[in-house]
Amino acid sequence: MRIDILTVLPEMIDGMLHCSILRRAQDKGLVEIVLHNLREYTSNKWKRVDDYPFGGEAGMVLQIEPVDRAVAALKEQRTYDEVIYTSPDGKVFNQPMANALSLLNNLIILCGHYKGVDYRIREHLITLEISVGDYVLTGGELAAAVIADAVVRLIPGAIGDEQSALSDSFQDGLLAPPVYTRPADYKGWKVPDVLLSGHQRKIDEWKWQQALERTAKLRPDLLT
Repeated sequence: MRIDILTVLPEMIDGMLHCSILRRAQDKGLVEIVLHNLREYTSNKWKRVDDYPFGGEAGMVLQIEPVDRAVAALKEQRTYDEVIYTSPDGKVFNQPMANALSLLNNLIILCGHYKGVDYRIREHLITLEISVGDYVLTGGELAAAVIADAVVRLIPGAIGDEQSALSDSFQDGLLAPPVYTRPADYKGWKVPDVLLSGHQRKIDEWKWQQALERTAKLRPDLLT
């Protein structure tokens, strides 16, 4: 898989994309993540990529030219399955969406910035808009990092124990059950006896029941 991220602030997420699971996946050749500074695609001699909005609204708008040139340059090299825009009014990102994206080959992620992007970008260049929640960030860089992380960790080989990803929260529509490790008794705070029993069927039943109860209590919306 290859993920190309278009941004005006590549330094904002460069470190995030080169550590932990993302770094290991790249070192193994499972994924290539490339940051592109949109200022390198503008014809403006001062490297400006934003301008005032028509209509007099406050704030600045990301111009269409650098985005169009960047997308066109990338598409000359390979075919992309999706051109994603990180937007507050996009589809809310969730685990099923991460699963679907992890099966694709090449993605472009455009990081929103300023007041937004020239709407013609969304009309003519973008194929999928994604929101990471009902709040506003300074830019879409953090959202792009979230998407990349959630997608890459699902690629076979990215995580040492692939079963770990399959048991994460939301994979089966439920929150994950509680997890414990040694010591089994700390200050009188004990691990549930069933987890120490060695009886796998009972352990699985306990985990399933705990997942249901936690989901009903903390995220009842998932059960509907």
